[in-house]
Amino acid sequence: MTLSPRPLRLLALVALSAGLVACGRDQAAASNRGSGGGDTPVTVTTTVLQPSSFADSIVAIGTARARESITVTAKVSETVQAVHFDSGDEVGKGAVLVTLSGQQQQAALAQAEAASKEAQQLYARQQELARQQLIATSQLDTQRAMRDQAMAQVNQVRAQLGDRSIRAPFAGVLGIRQVSPGALVTPGTAIATLDDISQMYVDFPVPEGALAQLAKGQQVLGRTAAYPDKRLTGIVSTIDARVDPTTRSVTVRADFANADCSLRPGMLVNVELQRSTRTALQLPEIAVVQVGQRTFVYRAKPDGSVEQIDVQVGTRADGRAEILKGLRAGDRVVVDGTGKLRPGSKIAESKAAATASEG
Repeated sequence: MTLSPRPLRLLALVALSAGLVACGRDQAAASNRGSGGGDTPVTVTTTVLQPSSFADSIVAIGTARARESITVTAKVSETVQAVHFDSGDEVGKGAVLVTLSGQQQQAALAQAEAASKEAQQLYARQQELARQQLIATSQLDTQRAMRDQAMAQVNQVRAQLGDRSIRAPFAGVLGIRQVSPGALVTPGTAIATLDDISQMYVDFPVPEGALAQLAKGQQVLGRTAAYPDKRLTGIVSTIDARVDPTTRSVTVRADFANADCSLRPGMLVNVELQRSTRTALQLPEIAVVQVGQRTFVYRAKPDGSVEQIDVQVGTRADGRAEILKGLRAGDRVVVDGTGKLRPGSKIAESKAAATASEG
């Protein structure tokens, strides 16, 4: 029996399709074996999880503040008679910064002192007369009150005159001068800033979750953009009594010595708060796999295969990750080669890692 050409072509196409399907299956099987899905072990590096000492830190951005800081202002409306400082001067406590015109107060003081002297003399004479019982005691009491009133008037005028001398309330560094002789100042007029920068405060926020790990006396390291290579060392002095309900953070204040004046009020300071050393389970960060919302590692099983274990990661520092949940001491975890693994994949320790372990 002889077949026509058309049936022969159909038979040939069917045979070719069957061959392609078989070839595809062989390639898929080979691919699965190469990716760890078959019996061929995947070469990896593993580590056995053991507790170790761990000291991490809290990183934040703080603001430098002077130990004492004010804007020097006038108390009265008066004309500037003399300015006794230049911008940037260092002054001691009580140093006279500005003298205001006080001619009226000088005249009032002379008048008050004269009245006080007269009242004192009259009181002395009446005191002698009262001793001789030549005047009534009530008259002496009236003169005593007049004497005291005159003395109070002297003190009041002296205080007003004292307001004409503006002094530094504490030692520090003055800012840019804002007034000149002859200028009229009023209460609240800024004359200059005054900052005590011999010791500085740095205030920085810490999340409320770390509140239990804060304590006075902890060491704080700081760096600034102005001096990036200089390491500053401070000590926690105050932890705020309140947590900010908006940011859910607490403000921490650290004291920094500032003998070289490298810190200035208003500077941003990158701070690192050293927390106390504790025992923790740690892994190299490359061992932790993040896929979507899942965080897991590959744990080696006794039969030489691996399984995925979900973990909770804590602090990451210096290329290592703290494992809070999911693993325990003694677990063997894949560190390098996780990209080739699937649950159930067979693994083999790399020769380099084995040699290093034996050495």
